Amino acid sequence: MIDCKGLIKQYGPLRAVDDLSFSVAPGEVLGFLGPNGAGKTTTMRIIAGFVAPTAGKVTVCGHDVESEALQAKRRIGYLPEGAPTYPEMTPLSFLHFVAELRRIEPSKRAARLDEVIGLLHLESVLGQSIETLSKGYKRRVGLAQAILHDPEVLILDEPTDGLDPNQKFDVRQLISSMSTNKIVVISTHVLEEVDAVCNRAMIIAKGKILADDTPAGLESRSRFHNAVTIRLRDAGQTNAVNAAIGALQEVADTEVDAKSGRLTAFPAPDRLPLDAISALAATENWDLTELHLESGRLDEVFRSVTGGASA
Repeated sequence: MIDCKGLIKQYGPLRAVDDLSFSVAPGEVLGFLGPNGAGKTTTMRIIAGFVAPTAGKVTVCGHDVESEALQAKRRIGYLPEGAPTYPEMTPLSFLHFVAELRRIEPSKRAARLDEVIGLLHLESVLGQSIETLSKGYKRRVGLAQAILHDPEVLILDEPTDGLDPNQKFDVRQLISSMSTNKIVVISTHVLEEVDAVCNRAMIIAKGKILADDTPAGLESRSRFHNAVTIRLRDAGQTNAVNAAIGALQEVADTEVDAKSGRLTAFPAPDRLPLDAISALAATENWDLTELHLESGRLDEVFRSVTGGASA
């Protein structure tokens, strides 16, 4: 597993990482969330052995990343921010170079290269120089080098940055499939990615852990948790419907989104308003185009936990 104890990173007067302690076990996909400057990237660089902590200790699969750096790094695949590569090389020559550095056995090298190239759909750009590739393809080349040696631990900084929606879906599916027998740590500012990929989320700000839970656990802290949202075909009925729903004992408050016309009813303490609202809608014959139960909104929890800072 990854085990971090008392991590501190000081840059002059700035404390980028402030006494972080946590562990990550196989099968976990941990999403690092936090506003810009929260310490996410610095923490990942420390875990990957690219930056030495001012204080504290990290072990990866039982190896100290400072005193047993080579043993630890053999078990890590790292996709850094920006995915730096050699721009004059082609993806194929770069991946051959990485395979040699990673000491992948020559007898297995060709098969593994073919497998990774296929997984990241790089076939069409293998002969181009990396500097001519789009941002999305550069990102995929960076991810390919990270997984080439089939590491036990993946440290991925913004893995879907620059990818189009289809590419994002493919990469998220790939990460999910690999997570069954690996440790995966992802830094992201895309909150939907946490729902799509992660089974654990950690919110940090100013170098400190503010929340550590499952995505569902974080969503349950939202005021939208167990709220009910509806939308009427005839927006002119909204005020009357709002008054009727607001009078229900199961409802503490209501809110109408001026842009979408959606009406949201928030639950009273220890009450669930879905059944009552559904029954009232049937009795009053409301013409609804939408009715759903809210699980909670991660963006709202993020803003609440971090004091309104942007992801």
